[in-house]
Amino acid sequence: MSFEYVIIVVSVALLIGLSKGGFGAVLAVLCAPLLSQVMPVSQAISLALPLLIIGDVFALRVYWNMWDNHYIKLLLPAAIVGILIGTYMLANLPDDILRRLLGIFTLMFVIYKLFGNRLLSANYKPRNWHGVFVGGIAGIGSAVANVGGPPFTAYMLLQPIAPQMFVGTMTLFFALVNVIKLPFLLAAGLYNFSDLLTVLWVIPVIPFGVWLGRYVITRIDQAAFERLMLAALTIVAVFLIVVPPT
Repeated sequence: MSFEYVIIVVSVALLIGLSKGGFGAVLAVLCAPLLSQVMPVSQAISLALPLLIIGDVFALRVYWNMWDNHYIKLLLPAAIVGILIGTYMLANLPDDILRRLLGIFTLMFVIYKLFGNRLLSANYKPRNWHGVFVGGIAGIGSAVANVGGPPFTAYMLLQPIAPQMFVGTMTLFFALVNVIKLPFLLAAGLYNFSDLLTVLWVIPVIPFGVWLGRYVITRIDQAAFERLMLAALTIVAVFLIVVPPT
């Protein structure tokens, strides 16, 4: 286990904690690209998952029972189909293709964060099939790159739902998606016990990150911080797309 590996894994656990402590998905999206610098993309996605599930536990405590079951029931079945498709891609595509897909998904997240507010002014009429479609896309994105948030968030922004209920529904949806992904990844042979041991030792960093996130979030300019993180995401995404694996 190299020093670079240790630094990156600790950083990923801290980023997950910070994201659950109030900084949101911008930090969590960095996790897979960071891990992919020291391991294949399929392994990076798989090993980030147990850490994300631990983070979900903390997020669910905050938003417990603050969700709308209608949207969970509408989107989750299609998300399961998307997870199946995404897991097949993750297990069978070459690493250079997966790196580019990870970079593309990351860039899509950046574009969404930059222009997503325009959705609020859209003249939109909800249809159930929209939710089914979005659930499928979110499942694929989550399985391939742990980036299922943009399509889900874009859809939910157009629904008549209170902000706190919005966040609670998103929290429960992705907590369920992450748990559902686990047996699919196990069945695809993307886990082994020795691999898990290389990341599980950083679990205590996650609650520290949650605490740190709650402490720092009220003491910094979050808009400026988010712009900095989006710039970092863009650089990492371009690197993944352009630079071949070593």
